[in-house]
Amino acid sequence: MSASENPPAPAPREDGRRLAISLAIAFLAVGLAYFAIAVPGTWFPSRSPLAWSASQLSLVRGTGSVVGDELVVTGSAPDGSVLVSIETDFRTDQYPAVAWAAIDLPEGASARLLWRNDVAPTRLNSVAIAVESGRPLPVALEGSAAWIGRAKGIALLVATRLDRPLRIRGVVAKPMGMVEVARDRASEWLAFEPWTGESVNKIVGGADLQDLPLPALVAAIVIIAVALWYAWTRAVRRSLRALPFAAVAAFIAGWFVLDARYMFNLSRQVADTSARYRGLDLREKHLAAEDGALFGFIENARAVLPATPARIFVGADAHYFRGRAAYHLYPHNVFYDPVRDAMPRPEVLRPGDYMLIYQRHGTQYDVATKRLRWDGNAPVSAALEASDTGASLFRIE
Repeated sequence: MSASENPPAPAPREDGRRLAISLAIAFLAVGLAYFAIAVPGTWFPSRSPLAWSASQLSLVRGTGSVVGDELVVTGSAPDGSVLVSIETDFRTDQYPAVAWAAIDLPEGASARLLWRNDVAPTRLNSVAIAVESGRPLPVALEGSAAWIGRAKGIALLVATRLDRPLRIRGVVAKPMGMVEVARDRASEWLAFEPWTGESVNKIVGGADLQDLPLPALVAAIVIIAVALWYAWTRAVRRSLRALPFAAVAAFIAGWFVLDARYMFNLSRQVADTSARYRGLDLREKHLAAEDGALFGFIENARAVLPATPARIFVGADAHYFRGRAAYHLYPHNVFYDPVRDAMPRPEVLRPGDYMLIYQRHGTQYDVATKRLRWDGNAPVSAALEASDTGASLFRIE
């Protein structure tokens, strides 16, 4: 058998070197391919982002004031909306993205970017803004038929009543070169994911909404790197017996990147938890938790509840609050649906029962007639025993 028919024995160091180079090439290839798709214009624009601070913003609808470097909006307008605007004058083709720097937008808030241009100055244009973890995401306007001419004023519209103050630090118009696109993706990957009560062992991997999810990027790099290693090894006529080890090593490298991201998030969660609960007693820890307002209400409601266990029916839009309310009410006989927001039928109630309603739609109470009804059912006679913002305790009569 000739030397050409009998490949040399595999050299672990050379196999490892080829794999490392293959990973680097795959990383560059995937990155360049993504930038070719994602960067709307030139990769290295000479223009710098245009930024406006909170002091330059005008609060058109809603109530609030500038506190430090933030516009703090404390209340909505009578129609339940908030409108913040800024006068601008820039070429839209040079700045294809707009990003509002704001936090504490209500969960499920409807937010829109509004603008006018000099081409049709009387027309008000708008586009939806995605909201992630209480923050508006940057809006890419490249290709929008209305993003033309010069932008003569932009605005942020939040068409949802505020459940807590909305803080706005400003707005930025971005030229969206390669550096800015990379910075936006990195901020999505490194976005803090606080514990939601579902699992401490798994996270999304950054923001819930990502233009390029980090796990998908890592998987693509690993697959391409292994394919490159295979092709390179065949080209130099080396043995392919190390292919399984190369695949496992590439997989472990990708796993390490994702696990490093998990550990980074975990360290921030530990710091956040420590800052929230450090030095507090048990009651203060309950009040500082995510369901602190619910705990405080139930703590006050216990003053009117009987000493012996009573039947208490719990209603809340969120299953988390239904479960937590039941936990705080024990050892009373608590009834709630852990899956659906299902209230009891009026005929199953009897005098002396209680109903605790927390942040739930579809419930009405007439104070004058002392009649309680929910979900369009027949009203029942009930006395209001305790109440707070979004919370009520009724005793069935």
